[in-house]
Amino acid sequence: MKEAILTIFTCFSFLLLYAQNPIGLPQIVNYSNLDYKGGIQNWAIDQDKDGRVYFANNEGLLSFDGKHWKLNRLPNNTVVHALKVDASGKIYVGAQDEIGYYLPDSRGILTYHSLKPLMPESSRQFADIWNICQQDGATFFRTVEKIFYLKDGIVSVFKTNNEWTFLGSAQNQVYAQQKHEGLMVFREGTWQTACSAPILKEGIVTAVLDYAPGTLLIATLKNGLFLLTGNQLIPKNTEADQIFNTSYIYCAIPVNREWFAVGTTTSACYIIDRNGKVIQHFSSDEGLQKNYIRNLFTDRAKNLWLALDDGIDFIAFNSAIKQIFPDNKKQISSYTSYIFNQNLYVGASNGLFHLPINNSIKDLSYSRGEFKEVSNLKGQVWGLREINHQLLLGHEDGTFNVEQNQLKPVNQSIGTWLFEPISPIEPSPDALAGTYEGLQLLHFDKGTFVNAGPITGLDKISLRFMAYDHSNNIVWSSHPYRGVFKLNLSADHKRILKSKLLTVKDGLPSTLGNYLFHIKNRIVVATLKGIYEYNDHTQRFERSAFFYPYVKNTALHYLNEDRAGNVWFVNEKKLGVIDFSTNKNHPTVVYFPELTSKLVSGFEHIYPFNQQNIFVGANKGIYHINFLKYREQSKQLNALLTQVKIFGKKDSIVFGGYSNGNISQVKLPYDLNSLQFEFSSTLYEQQNTIEFSYQLSGFDKDWSAWSTKAEKEYTNLPPGKYIFKVKARNNLGNESKPIEHLVIIEPAWYQTWWFYLFCVCIAAGFMYLLTKRQQKQHVQEQEKLKYLHQLELEHNEREIMKLQNEKLVADVVYKNKELASTTMHLVQRGKLLAKIKEELLPLANSSSGDKAAEFKRVIKLLNEAERNDADWEQFAIHFDMIHSNFLSRLKERFPDLSPNDLKLCAYLKMNLTSKEIAQLMSITIKAVEVSRYRLRKKMQIPSDVPLFDYLINAINYNYQE
Repeated sequence: MKEAILTIFTCFSFLLLYAQNPIGLPQIVNYSNLDYKGGIQNWAIDQDKDGRVYFANNEGLLSFDGKHWKLNRLPNNTVVHALKVDASGKIYVGAQDEIGYYLPDSRGILTYHSLKPLMPESSRQFADIWNICQQDGATFFRTVEKIFYLKDGIVSVFKTNNEWTFLGSAQNQVYAQQKHEGLMVFREGTWQTACSAPILKEGIVTAVLDYAPGTLLIATLKNGLFLLTGNQLIPKNTEADQIFNTSYIYCAIPVNREWFAVGTTTSACYIIDRNGKVIQHFSSDEGLQKNYIRNLFTDRAKNLWLALDDGIDFIAFNSAIKQIFPDNKKQISSYTSYIFNQNLYVGASNGLFHLPINNSIKDLSYSRGEFKEVSNLKGQVWGLREINHQLLLGHEDGTFNVEQNQLKPVNQSIGTWLFEPISPIEPSPDALAGTYEGLQLLHFDKGTFVNAGPITGLDKISLRFMAYDHSNNIVWSSHPYRGVFKLNLSADHKRILKSKLLTVKDGLPSTLGNYLFHIKNRIVVATLKGIYEYNDHTQRFERSAFFYPYVKNTALHYLNEDRAGNVWFVNEKKLGVIDFSTNKNHPTVVYFPELTSKLVSGFEHIYPFNQQNIFVGANKGIYHINFLKYREQSKQLNALLTQVKIFGKKDSIVFGGYSNGNISQVKLPYDLNSLQFEFSSTLYEQQNTIEFSYQLSGFDKDWSAWSTKAEKEYTNLPPGKYIFKVKARNNLGNESKPIEHLVIIEPAWYQTWWFYLFCVCIAAGFMYLLTKRQQKQHVQEQEKLKYLHQLELEHNEREIMKLQNEKLVADVVYKNKELASTTMHLVQRGKLLAKIKEELLPLANSSSGDKAAEFKRVIKLLNEAERNDADWEQFAIHFDMIHSNFLSRLKERFPDLSPNDLKLCAYLKMNLTSKEIAQLMSITIKAVEVSRYRLRKKMQIPSDVPLFDYLINAINYNYQE
């Protein structure tokens, strides 16, 4: 019964403490053994000068650089329970029957060095090492039976007849707990009693911490916390004492000067201040993997690392971004928020939540308490707006007035998006409500708003984006799928006198995707291609010259201006801000990649209460940004070259990532010229925002584009010297110093100087032999040249003959044309003579006497002219000259041919018609046909062979033969 009551009381205390947690939860990153590829249990944590974090793991020494996990096993493969990194870079580790340290070798690879050879032989066998601490250049290692003391290369051993149950350091001294003896302090080479209080004799000390000058904070496993001043031990009361008495304290560390972190075995981690007040509680409910904390560590950025019984957790405790969950199940999406009458209101997908806040707290994420849901409201909350000191709420069921965390209905007939006051001076007599079906008028009467009915003159259109131009009594609104509305109101604000829909034809880049806002005293539209403003003179939208340098053509769909003049925006699923507060003339654009894809897409909400409290609607809960802290958090960015590996013929690590501060280098043979470089940055809380740029000097001309990729490969590098350089930057524009690594690719054997010298000698011998050979070849070439010259002369002669033949052919063609012309002339003359004779014959027949005699004499002369053979003789000479003695050869072959036969053959060879031949020979056409027939007989030409073809082919062929 007593145990049940104690359990109930403990659970009640736990719930009470949980309710008092700050509402803001920092980012928690879980690393399981599947991530780091090691054992599930982790026992100790430390950090080196470069920022790497080390973990004592069940399977060895585990290290993490922000991008890559590495596991180094001990030679005996035992569990590492303790570790400590000293100022020189040595990483001391302790395990079962093994102590030593890791130190990088000449290749930057961690190499283990055992300390057992320095021990007395009688002490070289021991149980697990559980604690390691350092002080004044000495290193202490604790087992249950012994404490090893390393100084100046000598290991001393302190044994006990009981048990050494704790070892630690505080206030520049080393403390150890000896069972039944109490807390001991190491002074002048001996262990002296610091406090022998019964609690410290029989209980188990788990931590000794600096608390105040001369005062220590002592954590015990089962008895809670104590303060030790001198040798006086007094309990340290805290709000978590009931938890500490039932959930054992396994470890404790200072977080800062005022706060301490306490790790327990069942209730995870508590952050308490000097007064014992619980600042925050982290457990599996907040996102830890386990509630069993084996060790805690604060890194250089004051963030927390937790070594768990199963895994490793990182808490960005010092981060400027935190998550707030209004509901216990942490499932709701938030659409709006507002601070009113010392209450933080969050409108969500299932109602309205509120939390009382303390105005004295600058960063409201540290506010305590529990969100409560407004009981008489269910459903989607769209907007909250304070007008005339009244908080108006837009809901899917209408408009409500929030009064003392109760809702007073104003209009429950139609869903409402947002509100705009009519007057910029309070109290505004009226307000506009953008609803699912247009505009509603709200009238302010007797200190509250009442529904004045719909504003007529516009179709029922959903108006979710709205701004009011007080000077011109114009309502501006946008519909993402239609365009921008310009609405002129009447003086009583009850009617729309004139409405105009502005689209692409009015200057907008697209009819779709337009979101209207009132920013920097401007009516602006966030579009698919940047920000546009309305020009009253041209009555068109134009690209904003003011905003263009900062957002260019970026597609935007949300804008909001805070009191400092900064403009918050959403680009697709990314949150950003144009920061005018630091330099108004040269503002900077800052993105928040930590929140990418976590906003409510399509219903984005940003409520900038002040620079330390920016509330951002999210898919789960709501995010809080301390922008002042985010911007001014000056963290020194670093870049680490964590590994250089060759790949291809064989894969091996040539540089392990550890250097002594000088430029590291590696020299490789020519055939191992494909390299992979891995790099990282140890700014753990901003891993999602870090980008890298690299350059291989001697190969790359310029630095690469910034990218989140943390490795680079180069293949088939030619011989030479290269310097690989890499640097990191975060989203605030901070850049690290470049890290450099020298790589030398040696030339192949055939590219060395001795090989070149050998080649020169061989070349000289060849030159001598070549000279002798050339002399012999010279004589042969001279003979060859003569022969070629003779061939060239013969070739030229043949070319000359060819040209002459071509000229003869041209002459023949010309003469043939001339002969054809002469022949045609004869034909025409014959036609003319025949025509004259035909004309004279009738006259001669009709005349008598002397006149008739004259006509007959003329006709006789014409007949003689037709029979004149002089023309034929001349023609025959030219014909034979042109046609290779065609007539002579024809006469030789056929001696019986008469002159008329030869004439006929010549005319046939010229392909003249029978009529033309009859005129030339002064005979009739019938006589020509008879002559052709007789010619066939004399020449014995078959009837089926054309006479023309025979004269062309047979005579010519015979000639060629």
